[in-house]
Amino acid sequence: MMEWMPFRKLVWGAALCAATWAGPASAWVIGQVAPFSGTQATQARAYAEGMRLHFDELNKVGGIQGETLTLVTENDRGQPEETVKLTRKLLASNPVLLAGYFGDGNLRALADSHLLEQSGISLVGYRGVDPSIWKIPQFFNVRASTADEMAKIASHLATVGITKLGLFYEDGPGSAAIVNMVEASIKTSGASLVVHAMLETKGQRTADAVNSITKAKPQAILVVASSVATAAFIEHYRMAGGTAQIYANSDADIEQLIKRLSVEHMSGISISQVVPTPYRVSGRLNKEFRDLVAARGDKLQEPVSYAMMEGYINAKVIAEALRRLPKGASSDKVAAALRSIHSLDLGGYWITFKPAANQGSRFVELSIVNSAGRISH
Repeated sequence: MMEWMPFRKLVWGAALCAATWAGPASAWVIGQVAPFSGTQATQARAYAEGMRLHFDELNKVGGIQGETLTLVTENDRGQPEETVKLTRKLLASNPVLLAGYFGDGNLRALADSHLLEQSGISLVGYRGVDPSIWKIPQFFNVRASTADEMAKIASHLATVGITKLGLFYEDGPGSAAIVNMVEASIKTSGASLVVHAMLETKGQRTADAVNSITKAKPQAILVVASSVATAAFIEHYRMAGGTAQIYANSDADIEQLIKRLSVEHMSGISISQVVPTPYRVSGRLNKEFRDLVAARGDKLQEPVSYAMMEGYINAKVIAEALRRLPKGASSDKVAAALRSIHSLDLGGYWITFKPAANQGSRFVELSIVNSAGRISH
């Protein structure tokens, strides 16, 4: 039914989830601490696989500056305290940078630990919606922010006269700022929130949030939540007879939603994507990615997904930064190398870092699930 199904999934070995590196001295070590088990495991594993796709290709031709690239991963199981503990462990092996972290609470715990600040190391590529995280100097990202995603959705809806919006979001470290962020993002399109409902960590059922939003009768509903919470909301809302259009942000992994929901419930759901589609060729970046996936064949550890494409893009940005490092430079020079990247064309996907902003891209496009259960744009 889905256009990504031909890619066969293999078992993800425990060694890949919690690797211990013992390679040669002539290697760049990139460290990743992510939830390789739990509700975000699918995305974390795909992100890592995407990074490996590019690193492996570079290593075939000698790496960068004569040094190969090795991704070392640790599984924090989504627990913030484990993120800090395992990052401290990775830092002992002197990685050149960190990459591919997940979760607002995990990222906030890492920032509060001051480990990156003290070691002078940078984190390149992460998944989080808390607006305050995007302002941390040691954190660099290659994707558009949630604010960009909301602005894109509101702009799209405004063209057809839809301006009265609802918001469903999850309780979490950055939840207090989400409503203000969304309101500011949609205001430029003339849209406003007529209702917002938060799914609390304890005590509140999804049905409660559905009831609050349904009573307000918004023309469309914005969702800023994980795949699990988004799927639960969509199911409850549709079963309650809700007919408003639903637009979710990219944290709601479209591949996981398709697995959790019926085609009937998913039909018409739109999700903002912060990277180009991994399922068809629309430019040089897509073609390059798909050629590598085809060449990997049965050796590919995870099914193709948007998260894998994001990891692949992140690896390409990391590689560009390493090329710009002086020979023998230490990890504290990575931030300067990243900030020297301006108008880097990865094949239709542009990266630019500015002195006061560590957000490299503002690319957002909308994908929609049609009545046949397929993604269209």
